[in-house]
Amino acid sequence: MNLSAEQEALVRQWVAEGASLSDVQKNIRSEFGLHPTFFDVRMLVMNLGATLKDKEVQVAADDVTKAKLPPKPGAAAPQAPGSVTVSVDTLQVIPGAIISGSVVFSDGNKARWYFDQMGRFGFEPELPGYTPPEGDMQSFKVQLSQELRQRGL
Repeated sequence: MNLSAEQEALVRQWVAEGASLSDVQKNIRSEFGLHPTFFDVRMLVMNLGATLKDKEVQVAADDVTKAKLPPKPGAAAPQAPGSVTVSVDTLQVIPGAIISGSVVFSDGNKARWYFDQMGRFGFEPELPGYTPPEGDMQSFKVQLSQELRQRGL
């Protein structure tokens, strides 16, 4: 999608003001008369170096929604001290991966794991530079091996 410098500046302004990708797509349609796909808009925003803002949720101090809610179905249960939980994705989430999943370490930190099409193992912690507690990697390897065997891999 080719936009003029003025149009690009306007897109940056919309994003800076908190517009979502859907909002930007609608604005481009109405303001510029173009009909980009959602993917086109996502790529445009990335190419412009604009950063989307997370929506803020405001909660009143006496709001009862602050109470601890039960986990959503399929969500990981709270970690017991010293435990590691490994899960395998049911749908392929990581492009180029044969199989992937996630792990929650005993300290509550999470990471994504995968095996690519060449059989190489990949490990991506949520926190850059994170190293799991001593012993957790061994537990992770054992559980991952069990999960993969159960799936015939």
